[in-house]
Amino acid sequence: MKKVVSKNELREKMTTAIDLLCDTVKMTLGPKGSNIIIDHSAFSPFITNDGVTIAENIESDDEVVNTILLLAKEASIKTNELVGDGTTSTLVLLQSIYHEGIKLIDEGVSPIVIKNELNSYLSELEKLLKKESWHASKKEIEKIATIAGGSKEIGKIISSAYLKVKDKDKIKISEGSYKTEVIYKKGYVMDSIISPYYFANQKIIDIDNPYILIVNSFMTDIEEIADIINYVLETKKSLVIFADDYNDKFSNDMISLYLQNNLPIILLKIPGYGAEKVNIINDLCLISNTNLNNLSVDNLGVINNIKIKEDESIITFNKDITNNKRIEKLSKGIIEIKVGALTNTERRELKMRYDDAKEAVASSKNGVLMGSGISLYKISEIVNNENNATKILKKALKKPLEQIITNAGLDHEIINNIKNNNYEVVYNIINSKYETKEDTIVIDPLDIVLNSLKNATSIASMLLTTTSLVINEYQNNINKINDYNEL
Repeated sequence: MKKVVSKNELREKMTTAIDLLCDTVKMTLGPKGSNIIIDHSAFSPFITNDGVTIAENIESDDEVVNTILLLAKEASIKTNELVGDGTTSTLVLLQSIYHEGIKLIDEGVSPIVIKNELNSYLSELEKLLKKESWHASKKEIEKIATIAGGSKEIGKIISSAYLKVKDKDKIKISEGSYKTEVIYKKGYVMDSIISPYYFANQKIIDIDNPYILIVNSFMTDIEEIADIINYVLETKKSLVIFADDYNDKFSNDMISLYLQNNLPIILLKIPGYGAEKVNIINDLCLISNTNLNNLSVDNLGVINNIKIKEDESIITFNKDITNNKRIEKLSKGIIEIKVGALTNTERRELKMRYDDAKEAVASSKNGVLMGSGISLYKISEIVNNENNATKILKKALKKPLEQIITNAGLDHEIINNIKNNNYEVVYNIINSKYETKEDTIVIDPLDIVLNSLKNATSIASMLLTTTSLVINEYQNNINKINDYNEL
C-alpha cells in the first residue's frame, strides 16, 4: 500500500524533520557546545558532540518525517565522508537555507529558480573563500587538529603523526585500554597471510637480510626450489617466499622442516586482489631487486629486514626508491594510535575526536581560513542582494558564527567587534580573548568549509523543489496488526 503526501502536509512534515535534526545537532557547535546522550541497542548509552554521529541516530515515529530525515542527514554524512569534519556547520547552513527558501516560495518565487540560482552562485562563493585562505604551516596543522579534536593532546598527537607519514590512510586509530599509545611502524607495511604454526613459540618473526622469492602462482612441488633450498642452507641465510598460494603438502612439508630442523624458510601468501595485488607484487619486486616467477638462485632478491606478525609484515630496505612515488609514500610506514580511557563510553567518545582531528588535518592541504565561521560571515557582508540565491545566502552564511556565540552563552556584540576590526581578529571562546590569525588556534580547513556549504545547499535545494512524497505504508499496517494481536 502506498500513501502520497503533498502540498501543505508535506511542507509541515518537511519542516518538522529539518528542525528536529538541525535544532538537536546545532547545539553542539563550537568549543562550548552541548553534549548529547545517545542510547543504542548494540552497546551502552554514550555521550558525544560529534555532529554526524548524533545526526545518524535521530529518528521519528512518524514515518513521513523519518523518510525526510534520512534525506536531510545526507548533507552531514556526505560532508563527513569527503572531509571528515564540518558536519554540524553543514546542518546549521542547511536549516537556514531551507527556511529562507520557504519564505521566498511563499512570496511566489519558483523553487526551480531558487535551486538554479543557488547552484550557480556557489562558484562565486568558492572564489571568495579561496581568496580568504592561506597555506597551513606545521604549527597551524597542529592548531587544526587541536580544534577538531577538542584537546591539545589530540592536536599534538595527530599533527605529529600526519606530518610524519603525510597520509591520513596511514594513521590507524583504534580503541585501546586505559592509556593512549602511539606506535610508529617504519617501513613498507602489508597484510600477512601466513600459517599460525609459525608462531607456536614466538609472537613475531624478525629476520635480518633475508633472501626474497616472489612467485605469482600456486606452488606444489618442493623439488622446483631444491637448488634454492640448498643455497639457503649453504649461505646460512633466511628465505621468505611470497606466492599466490601453496598446496597442503608443500605447505605442511616446509613448515615441518622449519619447526623440526630449523629450515630458515618462511611461506607468505601475497595479499590483496586485482589491481591492489598487482601493485603489491610490483612493489615487492622493486624493493627486493628481483624478478617475478624466476626460480633460479641468481634471481633471489634481498631486503634489510622483515618483521612478520600474524596480521601484518613490515619490510625495511635500502634501495633508492625516490623515483617511485608509490613506494616512497608506502615506505614511510604507518602510525597506529590506540585510544585509551578509563571507561568504554569515554574511550568511544575520545576515539571519535581523534578521527575528527585526523580528517580535519588531512583536509587542510588546500589551505585554511579564519575559524568559527568568521570567513563565512565575512563573505556574507560582500554578497549583495542581487537575486533570490544571494538573499538566502547572505543570511545563511552568518548562522555558524552566530550559533557558536549563542552556544557559548556570549553576547553577540563580539561579532560587531570582529567586524569593526575588519575581520582581522577572531574571538577565542576557550580563553575569552581576541586573537589575530598569526597567534590563534581558531582556524578551519578550506575544504571543510567549502564542502559544508556545497552539501548544505545541495540538500536544501532538493527539499525546496520536492512537491510530493510517496511512502510505503505496509510496515505501518503490520505494526498495527501486531498491536491488535497483542490485545
